[in-house]
Amino acid sequence: MMTKNTINACLGTVAGLLLVAGTAPRPAAQDDTSNFRVNVVLVQLNVAVTDHKGNYVSGLRPEDFAISEDKIPEKISTFEEGNKVVRQTGDAGGDGGAPFDAKSTGVVGSALAQSGRVAPSSVFILFDTSNYMYRGFVFAQDAITEFVRSLDEATKVAFYSYSRDLSRGASLTGDRFSIENGVRSTVAGDDAALYNSLLMTVEDAAQLKGRKAIVVFSNGPDNASSVPPEDVADLAESTGTIIYIISTRQAQADPVSAAAFARMSRTTGGKAYFAGNWQQEHQAFNSIREDMAHLYTISYYPQPNQNHGWRNIQVRLTGKDMQRYHIRTRDGYRLLQPSAPSPQPPIATEASTGGGQ
Repeated sequence: MMTKNTINACLGTVAGLLLVAGTAPRPAAQDDTSNFRVNVVLVQLNVAVTDHKGNYVSGLRPEDFAISEDKIPEKISTFEEGNKVVRQTGDAGGDGGAPFDAKSTGVVGSALAQSGRVAPSSVFILFDTSNYMYRGFVFAQDAITEFVRSLDEATKVAFYSYSRDLSRGASLTGDRFSIENGVRSTVAGDDAALYNSLLMTVEDAAQLKGRKAIVVFSNGPDNASSVPPEDVADLAESTGTIIYIISTRQAQADPVSAAAFARMSRTTGGKAYFAGNWQQEHQAFNSIREDMAHLYTISYYPQPNQNHGWRNIQVRLTGKDMQRYHIRTRDGYRLLQPSAPSPQPPIATEASTGGGQ
């Protein structure tokens, strides 16, 4: 069973790889126990706003949002709706660049923010190829392929599959043919180690800049993982990685799995769908695509804060007319306890872990 200390070490590793200069390959999670001292440049949030009917609310402005971290008001630095160009709001960073030991918080480099460039969205598809998928395998492949084709052209996609082990079928790319080839090459296999595989997928996604999401297709409960779902949710939320889960009726019949799926998706700002037939699974994929297209991406430089543990984030809408709307985003991010400084001072890059809700 992966302990909390192990997860903390993984988070520290991810943060260091993102924001410390260098291109050394990422070590395996189980082999790495080092922490890195980093500079948090910007915290990035992805926010969905809906009305009472569940319709997305578009056209909001930066001044319509108020953000606080541990009840400390924050100033919005960049603002983006959907896939539009980032808007600068004037905050140059203040004291937010002060160094401290941190887990990956969902941050973007200052050069990227000041240029107004939008990092491409990244979507990781994690497909259940365990023996639960014996029936309906081709229908699931069709649904995934249709979803990939429907994504915005600028979106990069990676395709992974899992049974007892994780298989990285297609690396992150804009080439839709290679993704579809990866989908069609899958075959049904062994027991299902969903949480183990999902944790490794989150680690891969956490190294990327820009908005990032993991879309899980699961046809049954996890029966082979050593990692609990709480550890997966903790890492995803702290790295700003959105998790969407599409599960079949078989998984919903297991109340433990259903609760775990709902909790993981909710805490990261995503959604869980329980589809009773293949048509509903297509609808779930369409809903995920629409959700990602309507997210507001908001960044801010954290104000000085003595809290080096979990930091709570609150996002609300200003104005009386806005109170009827609903907000969905992640609740915060976790910092590591102080550790020994690195031999060399950290250098912030344009790398980003932004994108979680």
